[in-house]
Amino acid sequence: MEDESKSAKIKRVRPETLEFIILYNQLKGKAFNGNAQLAEVLGFNSASSITEIIKSRQNIDPDKLQIFKEKYRDYLENKKQTENTVIKKMEDGIPMYEIIATASGVEVYNDINDTQSVGRMNFPGIEECDFALPVWGHSMYPYLENGCWVALKVIHDMKILPGEVYYIEWGDYRMYKRLLAGDNPDEVIAHSDNVTEMIGNRLKYAPFVVKIADIKKLCLVKDIHKKHNH
Repeated sequence: MEDESKSAKIKRVRPETLEFIILYNQLKGKAFNGNAQLAEVLGFNSASSITEIIKSRQNIDPDKLQIFKEKYRDYLENKKQTENTVIKKMEDGIPMYEIIATASGVEVYNDINDTQSVGRMNFPGIEECDFALPVWGHSMYPYLENGCWVALKVIHDMKILPGEVYYIEWGDYRMYKRLLAGDNPDEVIAHSDNVTEMIGNRLKYAPFVVKIADIKKLCLVKDIHKKHNH
């Protein structure tokens, strides 16, 4: 009886929902730029409806999936989409998202999936990058200055090169950190380059441990476009 009760509480994710999530991940940034744009296409009231489907596995109405497939049929049927995407990135650059920090002491950003791109970044060396985000705050100074733009490459296999700087999303946090090897193989140390600012006798931006399995998005910092002081 207890097993039956647990089984009844398990959310059943329908096949059309899994299909939508797969197609969403394939087409995001190619057929559409963000959840706000997609929500309008599918007739949802807000971008959060898309976020619920992708992150919480909220089942999608089959009619919505059909609208999605009809709207982006050309992308789904084009066998050379990968090549076309690379060419488009080289010509037009990568989308820039103007996300902002929601807290000053800890750099916690709003959800990129709920924002529209504000432009495109295009200069040599970022052809393999996926998108660009600004830097808010001073925890990674002097490597990353407040207000500069960063070109990011999504690391899908979650392999971390110790010592490199990444944009990470874990739990409710989204931030830039230099990731160092942890004491355990399943952990990394999130290190802030700014080691000069203190609160009392403690570092304002102290390092902390993150479980690799808890990282939901891992993006390598590939290039930095700093502000000009003039």
